[in-house]
Amino acid sequence: MRRELFVPLGIALAFAVVALAAVLWFNRGAHMILEGSVQKVRTLDMDGATAVIVDFRLTNPSDYTFVVRQPFLVLETKDGTIEGMLVADSDAKRFFDYYKTIGPKYNDSLLMREKIPSKQTVDRMLAARFEAPEAVIAARRGLKIRVEEIDGAVSEIAEKRP
Repeated sequence: MRRELFVPLGIALAFAVVALAAVLWFNRGAHMILEGSVQKVRTLDMDGATAVIVDFRLTNPSDYTFVVRQPFLVLETKDGTIEGMLVADSDAKRFFDYYKTIGPKYNDSLLMREKIPSKQTVDRMLAARFEAPEAVIAARRGLKIRVEEIDGAVSEIAEKRP
């Protein structure tokens, strides 16, 4: 190859790198995802089934509002995964009123069509019924909160187990 071609090739390569970096830089806030952490997990045995109440914190780092399509609560056990049947917010309020041993209701429930504004952090909770004894819930490998966005993006927040 001739030496005269190296200079234009180097300039073209530098231009391509700068253009790629600019595209990535300007689109950095366009990725629809939620970040967060599980704050507290409470359980209550209910005749073979178990009620699980999870308090968590969500942050929307994107430049756009995240609209919740559907939240899910998934339990990871040694035998596989179990998806919980979510409890409506009005039923959760009655649940906390009736079962005083689980403590107070700290946060509002994460609801369908709830909007999480750009660059904001919110504290929410989910209550679900799992068709498993409390011993299985206590011996879990992990707990995941899966939140689907109205346009199809899916975010997962996993519990950090010691």
